[in-house]
Amino acid sequence: MLFEPARGLSGELRAPADKSISHRAALLGAMASEPVRIERYLQAADTNSTLQAVRALGALVEQRGEEVVVRGTGLREAREPEGPIDVGNAGTLLRLLPGWLAAQAGRSFTLDGDDSIRRRPVDRIAEPLRLMGAEIEPTGGRFAPLVVRGARLRAISCELEVASAQVKSCVLLAALAADGATTVGEPGRSRDHTERMLLRAGASIHRHGRHVTVVNADELLLDSVRVPGDASSAAFLVAAGVLVPGSRLLIADVGVNWTRSGFLRIVRRMQGIVLGDLEEETGELTGEEPVSDLDVAYGALEGTVVEPEEVPLAIDELPLVGLLGCFAEGETVVRGAQELRVKESDRIAGVVEGLRGLGADIEATSDGFAVRGNGGLRGGTLDARGDHRLAMMGAVAGLASKEGVEVQGMEVAAVSYPSFVEDLAALRS
Repeated sequence: MLFEPARGLSGELRAPADKSISHRAALLGAMASEPVRIERYLQAADTNSTLQAVRALGALVEQRGEEVVVRGTGLREAREPEGPIDVGNAGTLLRLLPGWLAAQAGRSFTLDGDDSIRRRPVDRIAEPLRLMGAEIEPTGGRFAPLVVRGARLRAISCELEVASAQVKSCVLLAALAADGATTVGEPGRSRDHTERMLLRAGASIHRHGRHVTVVNADELLLDSVRVPGDASSAAFLVAAGVLVPGSRLLIADVGVNWTRSGFLRIVRRMQGIVLGDLEEETGELTGEEPVSDLDVAYGALEGTVVEPEEVPLAIDELPLVGLLGCFAEGETVVRGAQELRVKESDRIAGVVEGLRGLGADIEATSDGFAVRGNGGLRGGTLDARGDHRLAMMGAVAGLASKEGVEVQGMEVAAVSYPSFVEDLAALRS
Protein backbone atom coordinates (compact mmCIF):
# COMPACT_ATOMS: atom_id res chain seq x y z
CA MET A 1 0.00 0.00 0.00
CA LEU A 2 1.39 3.39 -1.00
CA PHE A 3 1.51 6.28 1.47
CA GLU A 4 2.26 9.51 -0.38
CA PRO A 5 3.79 12.65 1.15
CA ALA A 6 1.36 14.88 3.06
CA ARG A 7 1.36 18.68 3.10
CA GLY A 8 -0.29 18.97 6.49
CA LEU A 9 -2.48 16.88 8.78
CA SER A 10 -5.40 18.23 10.76
CA GLY A 11 -8.45 17.06 12.64
CA GLU A 12 -9.58 15.20 15.74
CA LEU A 13 -9.46 11.46 16.34
CA ARG A 14 -10.25 9.19 19.27
CA ALA A 15 -7.45 6.79 19.98
CA PRO A 16 -8.41 3.10 19.61
CA ALA A 17 -8.99 1.19 22.83
CA ASP A 18 -5.88 0.06 24.70
CA LYS A 19 -4.70 -3.41 23.68
CA SER A 20 -2.79 -4.19 26.88
CA ILE A 21 -5.70 -3.24 29.12
CA SER A 22 -8.24 -5.06 26.93
CA HIS A 23 -6.23 -8.29 27.23
CA ARG A 24 -6.02 -7.95 31.00
CA ALA A 25 -9.68 -7.03 31.45
CA ALA A 26 -10.79 -10.15 29.57
CA LEU A 27 -8.41 -12.41 31.51
CA LEU A 28 -9.36 -11.01 34.92
CA GLY A 29 -12.99 -11.17 33.88
CA ALA A 30 -12.55 -14.89 33.21
CA MET A 31 -10.91 -15.31 36.61
CA ALA A 32 -13.59 -13.33 38.48
CA SER A 33 -16.50 -14.77 40.46
CA GLU A 34 -19.09 -12.30 39.14
CA PRO A 35 -19.73 -10.90 35.63
CA VAL A 36 -17.37 -8.16 34.44
CA ARG A 37 -18.56 -5.49 32.01
CA ILE A 38 -15.80 -4.07 29.78
CA GLU A 39 -16.53 -0.77 28.04
CA ARG A 40 -14.57 0.07 24.86
CA TYR A 41 -12.98 -3.36 24.48
CA LEU A 42 -10.55 -3.29 21.54
CA GLN A 43 -11.96 -5.13 18.54
CA ALA A 44 -8.74 -6.35 16.92
CA ALA A 45 -7.10 -9.66 16.02
CA ASP A 46 -4.96 -9.96 19.16
CA THR A 47 -7.69 -9.11 21.66
CA ASN A 48 -10.21 -11.32 19.87
CA SER A 49 -7.77 -14.18 20.42
CA THR A 50 -8.03 -13.50 24.15
CA LEU A 51 -11.84 -13.68 24.06
CA GLN A 52 -11.65 -16.99 22.19
CA ALA A 53 -9.13 -18.31 24.72
CA VAL A 54 -11.26 -17.53 27.77
CA ARG A 55 -14.29 -19.08 26.03
CA ALA A 56 -12.27 -22.27 25.56
CA LEU A 57 -11.55 -22.22 29.31
CA GLY A 58 -15.22 -22.07 30.27
CA ALA A 59 -16.00 -18.34 30.47
CA LEU A 60 -19.13 -16.99 28.81
CA VAL A 61 -18.51 -13.94 26.61
CA GLU A 62 -21.18 -11.62 25.28
CA GLN A 63 -20.25 -8.87 22.81
CA ARG A 64 -22.45 -5.84 22.14
CA GLY A 65 -20.52 -3.44 19.93
CA GLU A 66 -17.69 -1.93 22.00
CA GLU A 67 -19.04 -3.51 25.20
CA VAL A 68 -18.04 -7.01 26.29
CA VAL A 69 -19.45 -8.90 29.28
CA VAL A 70 -17.38 -11.79 30.63
CA ARG A 71 -18.91 -14.31 33.01
CA GLY A 72 -15.91 -16.09 34.43
CA THR A 73 -15.18 -19.42 36.06
CA GLY A 74 -13.39 -18.16 39.17
CA LEU A 75 -9.72 -18.30 40.10
CA ARG A 76 -9.32 -22.07 40.28
CA GLU A 77 -12.09 -23.49 38.08
CA ALA A 78 -10.91 -23.04 34.49
CA ARG A 79 -12.11 -25.82 32.19
CA GLU A 80 -9.59 -28.10 30.51
CA PRO A 81 -10.22 -27.68 26.77
CA GLU A 82 -10.31 -30.59 24.33
CA GLY A 83 -7.55 -29.19 22.14
CA PRO A 84 -4.82 -26.52 22.11
CA ILE A 85 -5.67 -22.89 22.94
CA ASP A 86 -4.93 -20.76 19.89
CA VAL A 87 -3.33 -17.44 20.93
CA GLY A 88 -2.98 -16.31 17.30
CA ASN A 89 -0.34 -13.55 17.14
CA ALA A 90 -0.94 -12.31 20.71
CA GLY A 91 2.33 -12.35 22.65
CA THR A 92 0.66 -10.79 25.70
CA LEU A 93 -1.86 -13.63 25.84
CA LEU A 94 0.86 -16.25 25.39
CA ARG A 95 2.80 -14.90 28.37
CA LEU A 96 0.00 -13.89 30.76
CA LEU A 97 -2.44 -16.78 30.43
CA PRO A 98 -0.04 -19.45 31.80
CA GLY A 99 -0.03 -17.60 35.12
CA TRP A 100 -3.72 -18.41 35.59
CA LEU A 101 -3.49 -21.90 34.11
CA ALA A 102 -0.59 -22.86 36.38
CA ALA A 103 -3.01 -22.78 39.35
CA GLN A 104 -5.54 -25.19 37.80
CA ALA A 105 -4.47 -28.26 39.77
CA GLY A 106 -4.80 -31.56 37.93
CA ARG A 107 -5.54 -30.03 34.53
CA SER A 108 -3.34 -29.69 31.46
CA PHE A 109 -3.35 -26.98 28.79
CA THR A 110 -1.50 -26.44 25.51
CA LEU A 111 -0.96 -22.94 24.07
CA ASP A 112 -0.06 -22.48 20.43
CA GLY A 113 -0.31 -19.77 17.78
CA ASP A 114 0.84 -18.60 14.37
CA ASP A 115 4.35 -18.85 12.93
CA SER A 116 5.35 -15.54 14.54
CA ILE A 117 4.25 -16.62 18.01
CA ARG A 118 6.29 -19.83 17.68
CA ARG A 119 9.42 -17.67 17.43
CA ARG A 120 8.74 -15.69 20.60
CA PRO A 121 10.50 -17.06 23.71
CA VAL A 122 8.54 -18.05 26.82
CA ASP A 123 11.37 -19.40 28.96
CA ARG A 124 11.29 -16.31 31.22
CA ILE A 125 7.75 -17.13 32.36
CA ALA A 126 8.48 -20.86 32.61
CA GLU A 127 11.22 -20.47 35.21
CA PRO A 128 9.21 -18.68 37.96
CA LEU A 129 6.12 -20.83 37.35
CA ARG A 130 8.23 -23.96 37.85
CA LEU A 131 9.56 -22.50 41.10
CA MET A 132 5.93 -22.08 42.19
CA GLY A 133 5.26 -25.78 41.54
CA ALA A 134 3.69 -25.89 38.09
CA GLU A 135 4.91 -28.08 35.23
CA ILE A 136 5.80 -25.97 32.18
CA GLU A 137 7.06 -27.53 28.95
CA PRO A 138 7.99 -25.10 26.14
CA THR A 139 8.98 -26.60 22.81
CA GLY A 140 12.75 -26.81 22.65
CA GLY A 141 12.85 -25.33 26.13
CA ARG A 142 11.92 -21.83 24.87
CA PHE A 143 8.99 -21.64 22.47
CA ALA A 144 5.34 -22.45 21.77
CA PRO A 145 3.60 -24.84 21.61
CA LEU A 146 3.71 -24.57 25.39
CA VAL A 147 2.23 -27.17 27.75
CA VAL A 148 1.10 -26.04 31.22
CA ARG A 149 0.13 -28.60 33.87
CA GLY A 150 -1.56 -26.93 36.81
CA ALA A 151 -0.67 -27.61 40.43
CA ARG A 152 -1.15 -26.34 43.95
CA LEU A 153 1.21 -23.38 43.86
CA ARG A 154 3.56 -22.05 46.52
CA ALA A 155 4.52 -18.42 47.00
CA ILE A 156 7.96 -17.26 45.88
CA SER A 157 10.15 -14.18 45.85
CA CYS A 158 11.83 -13.61 42.49
CA GLU A 159 13.96 -10.99 40.78
CA LEU A 160 13.45 -10.60 37.04
CA GLU A 161 16.60 -10.11 34.99
CA VAL A 162 14.79 -7.80 32.53
CA ALA A 163 11.98 -5.38 33.32
CA SER A 164 8.97 -6.98 31.61
CA ALA A 165 5.30 -6.26 32.29
CA GLN A 166 4.34 -9.56 30.65
CA VAL A 167 6.58 -11.75 32.81
CA LYS A 168 5.71 -9.78 35.94
CA SER A 169 1.99 -10.05 35.19
CA CYS A 170 2.21 -13.79 34.61
CA VAL A 171 3.75 -14.32 38.05
CA LEU A 172 1.24 -11.99 39.73
CA LEU A 173 -1.70 -13.89 38.23
CA ALA A 174 -0.25 -17.17 39.47
CA ALA A 175 0.34 -15.60 42.90
CA LEU A 176 -3.41 -15.08 43.38
CA ALA A 177 -3.82 -18.82 43.92
CA ALA A 178 -0.45 -19.55 45.55
CA ASP A 179 0.02 -20.43 49.21
CA GLY A 180 1.17 -17.18 50.86
CA ALA A 181 2.57 -13.89 49.57
CA THR A 182 4.56 -13.65 46.35
CA THR A 183 6.98 -10.79 45.60
CA VAL A 184 8.28 -9.87 42.14
CA GLY A 185 11.17 -7.46 41.66
CA GLU A 186 12.39 -5.82 38.44
CA PRO A 187 15.60 -3.95 37.58
CA GLY A 188 13.41 -1.06 36.38
CA ARG A 189 9.74 -0.14 36.28
CA SER A 190 7.51 -1.61 33.57
CA ARG A 191 3.85 -0.88 32.75
CA ASP A 192 1.58 -1.51 35.73
CA HIS A 193 -1.87 -2.15 34.24
CA THR A 194 -2.10 -5.58 35.89
CA GLU A 195 -1.35 -4.21 39.35
CA ARG A 196 -3.95 -1.44 38.98
CA MET A 197 -6.63 -3.84 37.79
CA LEU A 198 -5.90 -6.36 40.54
CA LEU A 199 -6.22 -3.60 43.13
CA ARG A 200 -9.64 -2.67 41.69
CA ALA A 201 -10.64 -6.35 41.79
CA GLY A 202 -10.02 -6.54 45.53
CA ALA A 203 -6.66 -8.31 45.54
CA SER A 204 -4.23 -7.65 48.38
CA ILE A 205 -1.41 -6.07 46.38
CA HIS A 206 1.31 -3.67 47.43
CA ARG A 207 4.08 -1.84 45.57
CA HIS A 208 7.33 -0.95 47.31
CA GLY A 209 9.91 0.58 45.03
CA ARG A 210 10.72 -1.84 42.21
CA HIS A 211 8.91 -4.71 43.97
CA VAL A 212 5.27 -5.81 43.97
CA THR A 213 3.75 -8.23 46.48
CA VAL A 214 0.49 -10.14 46.00
CA VAL A 215 -1.23 -12.26 48.66
CA ASN A 216 -3.29 -15.30 47.69
CA ALA A 217 -7.01 -14.62 47.24
CA ASP A 218 -10.28 -16.55 47.38
CA GLU A 219 -11.90 -14.59 44.57
CA LEU A 220 -11.74 -11.51 42.33
CA LEU A 221 -14.64 -9.05 42.04
CA LEU A 222 -13.97 -6.55 39.27
CA ASP A 223 -17.47 -5.35 38.29
CA SER A 224 -16.60 -3.07 35.34
CA VAL A 225 -13.64 -1.71 33.37
CA ARG A 226 -13.56 1.22 30.96
CA VAL A 227 -10.65 0.84 28.56
CA PRO A 228 -8.86 4.12 27.73
CA GLY A 229 -7.31 4.95 24.37
CA ASP A 230 -4.14 3.06 23.55
CA ALA A 231 -1.00 5.15 24.08
CA SER A 232 1.00 2.89 21.77
CA SER A 233 -1.49 3.22 18.90
CA ALA A 234 -1.87 6.96 19.47
CA ALA A 235 1.93 7.25 19.24
CA PHE A 236 1.79 6.73 15.47
CA LEU A 237 -0.64 9.64 15.13
CA VAL A 238 1.59 11.75 17.40
CA ALA A 239 4.62 10.95 15.24
CA ALA A 240 2.74 11.91 12.08
CA GLY A 241 1.67 15.19 13.66
CA VAL A 242 5.15 16.24 14.77
CA LEU A 243 6.83 15.15 11.50
CA VAL A 244 4.56 16.57 8.78
CA PRO A 245 4.97 20.37 8.45
CA GLY A 246 1.82 22.39 9.05
CA SER A 247 0.10 19.69 11.10
CA ARG A 248 -2.20 20.21 14.10
CA LEU A 249 -4.06 17.25 15.62
CA LEU A 250 -6.23 16.52 18.63
CA ILE A 251 -6.11 12.91 19.78
CA ALA A 252 -8.85 12.29 22.32
CA ASP A 253 -9.12 9.87 25.26
CA VAL A 254 -5.51 8.64 25.40
CA GLY A 255 -4.33 6.64 28.40
CA VAL A 256 -1.51 8.58 30.06
CA ASN A 257 -0.49 6.15 32.81
CA TRP A 258 3.11 7.20 33.55
CA THR A 259 4.38 3.67 32.89
CA ARG A 260 3.06 3.97 29.31
CA SER A 261 3.85 7.59 28.41
CA GLY A 262 7.59 7.25 27.98
CA PHE A 263 7.36 7.93 24.24
CA LEU A 264 5.43 11.14 24.77
CA ARG A 265 8.13 12.37 27.15
CA ILE A 266 10.82 11.46 24.63
CA VAL A 267 9.00 13.42 21.91
CA ARG A 268 8.76 16.44 24.21
CA ARG A 269 12.49 16.15 24.93
CA MET A 270 13.12 16.17 21.18
CA GLN A 271 11.13 19.45 21.05
CA GLY A 272 8.07 17.91 19.44
CA ILE A 273 4.85 19.71 20.41
CA VAL A 274 2.62 17.38 22.46
CA LEU A 275 0.31 19.07 24.95
CA GLY A 276 -1.62 16.97 27.46
CA ASP A 277 -1.92 16.17 31.16
CA LEU A 278 0.48 13.22 31.56
CA GLU A 279 0.43 11.33 34.84
CA GLU A 280 3.49 11.94 37.00
CA GLU A 281 5.51 9.10 38.50
CA THR A 282 4.43 8.17 42.00
CA GLY A 283 5.22 5.41 44.44
CA GLU A 284 1.56 5.00 45.30
CA LEU A 285 -0.44 2.25 43.58
CA THR A 286 -3.85 3.35 42.35
CA GLY A 287 -6.63 1.43 40.65
CA GLU A 288 -7.39 4.17 38.14
CA GLU A 289 -6.09 4.60 34.57
CA PRO A 290 -5.67 8.34 33.82
CA VAL A 291 -6.70 9.71 30.41
CA SER A 292 -6.05 12.97 28.57
CA ASP A 293 -6.56 14.57 25.19
CA LEU A 294 -3.31 15.23 23.31
CA ASP A 295 -2.82 18.40 21.26
CA VAL A 296 -0.08 17.67 18.70
CA ALA A 297 1.68 20.01 16.26
CA TYR A 298 4.68 19.99 13.94
CA GLY A 299 7.98 21.01 15.49
CA ALA A 300 11.66 21.11 14.54
CA LEU A 301 13.17 18.08 16.29
CA GLU A 302 16.48 17.62 18.09
CA GLY A 303 18.30 14.33 18.58
CA THR A 304 18.27 12.58 21.94
CA VAL A 305 19.53 9.51 23.80
CA VAL A 306 17.04 6.96 25.13
CA GLU A 307 18.67 5.30 28.13
CA PRO A 308 17.99 1.69 29.28
CA GLU A 309 15.76 2.73 32.20
CA GLU A 310 13.40 4.47 29.75
CA VAL A 311 13.02 1.46 27.46
CA PRO A 312 10.31 -0.48 29.39
CA LEU A 313 8.14 2.67 29.45
CA ALA A 314 8.32 3.09 25.65
CA ILE A 315 9.12 -0.41 24.38
CA ASP A 316 6.41 -0.59 21.68
CA GLU A 317 7.08 2.93 20.42
CA LEU A 318 10.86 2.70 20.00
CA PRO A 319 10.62 2.11 16.22
CA LEU A 320 9.03 5.57 16.06
CA VAL A 321 11.99 7.05 17.95
CA GLY A 322 14.16 5.76 15.11
CA LEU A 323 11.85 7.40 12.58
CA LEU A 324 11.86 10.73 14.44
CA GLY A 325 15.64 10.59 14.57
CA CYS A 326 15.77 10.65 10.76
CA PHE A 327 14.21 14.14 10.82
CA ALA A 328 15.97 15.46 13.95
CA GLU A 329 19.03 17.66 14.15
CA GLY A 330 22.00 15.62 15.36
CA GLU A 331 22.14 12.01 16.53
CA THR A 332 19.42 9.91 18.19
CA VAL A 333 20.49 6.78 20.06
CA VAL A 334 18.44 4.01 21.72
CA ARG A 335 20.27 1.87 24.31
CA GLY A 336 19.28 -1.13 26.40
CA ALA A 337 16.50 -2.24 24.03
CA GLN A 338 17.61 -5.82 23.28
CA GLU A 339 14.02 -6.86 24.09
CA LEU A 340 13.09 -5.52 20.64
CA ARG A 341 14.80 -8.52 19.06
CA VAL A 342 12.10 -10.92 20.40
CA LYS A 343 8.94 -9.03 19.47
CA GLU A 344 6.68 -9.99 16.52
CA SER A 345 9.86 -9.61 14.49
CA ASP A 346 13.43 -8.61 15.28
CA ARG A 347 12.43 -4.96 15.55
CA ILE A 348 15.98 -3.67 15.74
CA ALA A 349 16.77 -5.27 12.38
CA GLY A 350 13.36 -4.27 11.01
CA VAL A 351 13.74 -0.61 11.98
CA VAL A 352 17.34 -0.32 10.78
CA GLU A 353 16.91 -2.13 7.47
CA GLY A 354 13.49 -0.60 6.82
CA LEU A 355 14.53 3.01 7.43
CA ARG A 356 17.90 2.59 5.70
CA GLY A 357 16.00 1.48 2.61
CA LEU A 358 14.10 4.77 2.73
CA GLY A 359 17.27 6.85 2.89
CA ALA A 360 18.10 6.94 6.61
CA ASP A 361 21.62 7.12 8.04
CA ILE A 362 21.08 4.47 10.71
CA GLU A 363 23.00 1.55 12.17
CA ALA A 364 22.14 -1.27 14.54
CA THR A 365 23.88 -1.88 17.85
CA SER A 366 23.70 -4.97 20.03
CA ASP A 367 20.95 -3.40 22.15
CA GLY A 368 19.38 -0.71 19.97
CA PHE A 369 20.30 1.63 17.14
CA ALA A 370 21.81 5.01 16.31
CA VAL A 371 20.35 7.46 13.77
CA ARG A 372 22.04 10.52 12.33
CA GLY A 373 19.52 13.06 11.11
CA ASN A 374 20.12 13.89 7.46
CA GLY A 375 17.15 16.05 6.59
CA GLY A 376 14.44 13.40 6.48
CA LEU A 377 13.71 10.44 4.24
CA ARG A 378 13.69 9.97 0.51
CA GLY A 379 11.07 7.23 0.46
CA GLY A 380 10.85 3.83 -1.20
CA THR A 381 9.58 0.41 -0.10
CA LEU A 382 9.36 -1.03 3.41
CA ASP A 383 8.61 -4.66 4.28
CA ALA A 384 6.45 -4.88 7.42
CA ARG A 385 7.85 -8.37 8.19
CA GLY A 386 4.47 -9.40 9.57
CA ASP A 387 4.86 -6.82 12.38
CA HIS A 388 2.04 -4.33 12.96
CA ARG A 389 4.32 -1.72 14.53
CA LEU A 390 6.71 -1.74 11.58
CA ALA A 391 3.80 -1.50 9.14
CA MET A 392 2.42 1.60 10.86
CA MET A 393 5.90 3.13 11.15
CA GLY A 394 6.27 2.73 7.39
CA ALA A 395 2.95 4.46 6.77
CA VAL A 396 3.93 7.46 8.90
CA ALA A 397 7.33 7.55 7.17
CA GLY A 398 5.51 7.80 3.85
CA LEU A 399 3.54 10.87 4.95
CA ALA A 400 6.74 12.67 6.04
CA SER A 401 8.99 11.51 3.17
CA LYS A 402 9.87 13.27 -0.07
CA GLU A 403 8.62 10.58 -2.45
CA GLY A 404 6.26 8.36 -0.44
CA VAL A 405 6.58 4.84 0.95
CA GLU A 406 5.13 1.57 -0.33
CA VAL A 407 4.43 -0.65 2.72
CA GLN A 408 4.41 -4.35 1.93
CA GLY A 409 2.11 -6.25 4.29
CA MET A 410 0.14 -3.27 5.59
CA GLU A 411 -2.83 -5.49 6.46
CA VAL A 412 -0.98 -6.68 9.59
CA ALA A 413 -1.85 -3.35 11.26
CA ALA A 414 -5.24 -4.93 12.05
CA VAL A 415 -3.55 -6.84 14.87
CA SER A 416 -3.77 -3.73 17.08
CA TYR A 417 -5.26 -0.83 15.09
CA PRO A 418 -7.80 -2.02 12.47
CA SER A 419 -8.85 1.51 11.41
CA PHE A 420 -5.32 2.95 11.15
CA VAL A 421 -5.26 3.49 7.38
CA GLU A 422 -8.70 5.10 7.42
CA ASP A 423 -7.76 7.35 10.33
CA LEU A 424 -4.62 8.58 8.54
CA ALA A 425 -6.67 9.28 5.43
CA ALA A 426 -9.18 11.30 7.47
CA LEU A 427 -6.38 13.55 8.74
CA ARG A 428 -5.35 14.39 5.18
CA SER A 429 -8.80 15.55 4.05
